[in-house]
Amino acid sequence: MIRLLNVSMMPPGVGQPVLRNLTLSVPQGEFRWLLGPSGAGKSSLLRLLTLETRPSAGQMDLLGVSVTHASRATLRNLRRRIGFVPQDYRLIGEWTVFDNVALPLRLRGASERDTRREAFAVLEWLDVAHLADKRPGTLSGGEQQRTAIARALIGRPELLLADEPTNALEDAQARRLLTTFQELIEMGTTVIVATHNEALVHEAPAASIVLQDGTIANTDIQGGMSVRRGERS
Repeated sequence: MIRLLNVSMMPPGVGQPVLRNLTLSVPQGEFRWLLGPSGAGKSSLLRLLTLETRPSAGQMDLLGVSVTHASRATLRNLRRRIGFVPQDYRLIGEWTVFDNVALPLRLRGASERDTRREAFAVLEWLDVAHLADKRPGTLSGGEQQRTAIARALIGRPELLLADEPTNALEDAQARRLLTTFQELIEMGTTVIVATHNEALVHEAPAASIVLQDGTIANTDIQGGMSVRRGERS
């Protein structure tokens, strides 16, 4: 469950809030498109939801935890329940695809046996297991994107956030990713995807959060995500 009540965000050194008086809620296991023009505040909202920063004002609850006054230890544990696919991938160039994907589990102290099993399972799910020994610099944009998605999914997050996750994907790959998101939702994961791709939104009609100038311009709460499977390649 995500709940924001009159939340504002003012980064240090900025004269005015980049987000203002946001109030919204997203039940667990649901999907939301995050829409709006460039500069509307989509990336800032994702920074809040990934716990990269805290609200300057208001109340924010994520996955049953009140974030506003939470301790560092509480936030650290909460981050482990959240997966994030950044627009710039943030892959470590000197590491293999496998090591990039395995990183979240290794940071948690998982055994190498469990780490290998989980890493290859998610790599196979996203059809990049054959790239496990490659380094990011040798991959196409779409392959890097799927590697970043695999890393976000390996911890089986309760909340998955994605910033323009289909930018580097071909149409068939984008449809497959949408189906992956739908499978996650069916398993109880909350998924929020920021995009400018109107065709993608049409491909999978769902409820939307629309931002404009740092405020919520519209929240469409009608319907759930529905991938048009008949058009898949």
